[in-house]
This record gives sequence, C-alpha cells and structure tokens, in this order.
Amino acid sequence: MKWKWTVIVLVTLSCALPTVQAADQPNILFIMVDDLGKDWINCYGADGIQTPHIDKLAKSGLTFHNAYSMPQCTPTRVTLLTGQYPWRTGWVNHWDVPRWGVSYFDWKRHTTFALVMKSAGYTTAIAGKWQINDFRIEPHGFDDWCVWTGYEGQNPPSGNRYWDPYIHTRQGSKTYKGEFGPDIYCDFLIDFMKSHRNDAMMLYFPMALTHGPLTHTPTEPDATRRDRHAAMVRYTDLLVGRLVAVVDELNLRQRTIIIFTTDNGTSGGHLGTVGGQRPSGGKGKKHEGGVCQPFIVNCPGRIPAGAETYALTDFSDLLPTFAELGDAKLPANLVLDGKSVAQVILGKATNSPRNWIMALGHGAARLDADGVRGVNDYADRVIRDKRYKVWVEPNRKISAFYDLQSDPLEHHNLLGSQLSEPAKMSLAKFQDVMKTMPAGDARPQYRPRKSQPWDKAVGSLKKAPSPKSRSPKKRRTRKKESPA
Repeated sequence: MKWKWTVIVLVTLSCALPTVQAADQPNILFIMVDDLGKDWINCYGADGIQTPHIDKLAKSGLTFHNAYSMPQCTPTRVTLLTGQYPWRTGWVNHWDVPRWGVSYFDWKRHTTFALVMKSAGYTTAIAGKWQINDFRIEPHGFDDWCVWTGYEGQNPPSGNRYWDPYIHTRQGSKTYKGEFGPDIYCDFLIDFMKSHRNDAMMLYFPMALTHGPLTHTPTEPDATRRDRHAAMVRYTDLLVGRLVAVVDELNLRQRTIIIFTTDNGTSGGHLGTVGGQRPSGGKGKKHEGGVCQPFIVNCPGRIPAGAETYALTDFSDLLPTFAELGDAKLPANLVLDGKSVAQVILGKATNSPRNWIMALGHGAARLDADGVRGVNDYADRVIRDKRYKVWVEPNRKISAFYDLQSDPLEHHNLLGSQLSEPAKMSLAKFQDVMKTMPAGDARPQYRPRKSQPWDKAVGSLKKAPSPKSRSPKKRRTRKKESPA
C-alpha cells in the first residue's frame, strides 16, 4: 500500500510540472500606441491631459527617459519585430504592402520576437494595427490574432480601423458594423488572457489609437473636432486601465511584465506641450520629440517601483530583451543590432549595454517607377548617447551636433565651434559608429504578391458603403482613413 501511494504522488507531481514551469516564465504584455509622444503623457510632464492609468504604471514601475523608436510607423515595427535596424532590413520608410500589393520583406531571412518566444514555450497573440507584410499570408509566429492589416487599394472598407472597422481574425476579414475597432482589439486580448491564464503569454498590442483620422470615442461621442485628439488619448488610457484590471482579476499581475510605449512622436498637427513648450519635432522628424518615446515597465515584485532610468535603449533591443526575460534561446546564426536591457528592467543594473542608440527612416529613401527603391538611397539617421547627438545626412556626412543637456530642442548646432573634451570624444564615437555601417541601406526585396482569394472578392468594389448615423439626433461625418 505504501508503494502504491508513492507512485500516485510521483505521477501527480509529474503532471503538475508543466504548469509550474509556465508559472516561472513571466507573461509579457507589450502595448505600443500609434503616433503619440511624451507631450501627451501626463507622467512625462504633458500639460492639459490626464492619463491616470498610464501614470499609475509609471508610479509603481520603471520609467525610461532615453528610449528611441524609429521616426515613423513601419521602420519602428520591423525593428522591434526583428531586433535589426532598418538599414539592414531595407524597411527605411513606410511601405504600405496591403495597399500596393507587393512584399518588400523576405521573412525567411529574418525572425520575429514571436517566433523566438514560441521556441521557449510561449503562446503568442497580436491585436491592433499590423500594416507591414500581408498578415493574412504570413502571421510571423503569432498563434492568434485580431488585426487591422492595412488599407487595400481595391477594397475601400478595409481602410477603417476605428468605427465600422475591417478586421482580420482566424475567421477571416470582415467589417464590424457599428463597433469601435480599439474595443474589439482590446476585448480579443482580454479573452485570450482568460483562455491562456495558465500558459506563458507573449502579447503584442500595437494600438490603432491615436493615429488619424480624428474620431469621436464611445466615452466622448460628442467631442468636437478640436477635442477629438485629446479624447482619443483619454480612450487610449482607458484601454490600458482595462487590460491592467484584467491582469489583476486573473491574479497574473506579479508574473506579467507590462511595457507601455509608442511607435513614434505625435503627428505634427496635434503636438502637445510639456511645461508650456512644444517639442521641436514630432512624427517623421529626427528631433527628440519624434524619436525619444515614453517607455514604462511595470510588474510588482519583479520591476523596481517608482524608479526612473536614463539608461540608453532603442527598439532594436526589444527582441533580445524579450528573449532574456522569457529564458528563450536566440537562433544560432541570428544577426542582431540590439542588446538586451533586461538587467536594467529587472533593477539589477543601472546602465544598459548601449553607449549609443540610433533612429533612422523617413529620409532619402523613395520608390522608382517599378516600385523598387533606388540603389543609392540612404535614410537619414540620428545617433545619440546620454548627452550628445548627431544628425547624419544621406551622404553619410554628419551635418549637426547637439548638446541635449543644454539644448534639448536642438536649436544650436555645435559643428564648427570650440568643443569640450567630452564633446570631442562623443563626436569621434559617432563617427566610428558610422564606419561600421555600409554606404547604402539594404535594398528591399521586390516580390509581387501572389493573387489571393480576397483580391478577387474585392476587385469589383467601387466605393465604400455610406456610413450609417450613430446618433438619432444627427449624422456624424467621418474623415477618410489615412493609409498609414
């Protein structure tokens, strides 16, 4: 009898091992807002806006002050997925694949953080805005999805990411009439967390908010056009609060690392202020307002609470950071530009492995008549350390040198002036960095996308159906969706 009891106990423990192992790996919830800089986040000093849920993450977590994205949508998204700079992948500008019907990126030559995390036993999901390759053909390592894939030239309804959104799930692509896209994306993630609460989860939430067109939100249906951007920011904060509340409800908070950031600075027409002053540049600009983003990490018990860091990091660091946090092994022959900053995130180091960070894209790159980017094009870029920053032109010449400590708005170019020794050392460092890079950016892969069933289904559409009024009192007009 004693021997039988021992066997039963051993079998029970053996069955429990996978659950225990999953519990040792932290969930990662990566939230990335679209087109929003520090000038709209209250805990970063933004004026005239309240973001209580985001601020609460900062108050009980770790706030970064020197976190670089790329200056616009697609270069940022490819960089964080691959751990490689745009000059290596060729994604130096916004190639709107679903709209143009071509594929500029050969995913067989690159990996994604989703694939890396899956190799460590994570279950992966994405909800929100994709708009790189055609996601319906290549889901890139995500186990489940609820995404706005981007505007398709022959399918006008596909441009909608907000009201009456055109969303792709495992059940296919369709319009969700009368619904608000951000709610659908958020609800999907909540349902996914509830279904996989006992698994290690890698959750990627590239929000559609706050990118144009400006729109009213479910909580502020009567917002005037002037107030709609602020309303969209407030709804962004509300969705962050919803997700955090569900993580708490599922008792997953102490093993869920939540990262909040944005893909680039605020779109130019909607710049906010910090201390009454506008940033010197927003989306598409190489100024700090365009490339230095809010970046907050939170996980009680794992991440320092109420801490701030000036450690350097950029979006190429995300893939190796996720891998270290999740104990995932990187592919043997993978070439990475980024370095893990997990030790900084976990409070075990005050400085990152980076002594410089970079942002590039939206520069000289352009398409020729055949849809192929010119061979000699070279995207503008900026490189900085904790104090100094250079601007690099398409001819690889350093055209500007700034002291961000005394000149945060980058008004006074120090080139040609008498430099201090620290300034000379930084300038020499940046020059050495440029020598490690090729004279031109990687030529994107031009591969006409094969015809798909949905191409035929939408080919006869001439115009989008007229939107229905959402109010019994008056009809609301909506600005046409921007393709980016």
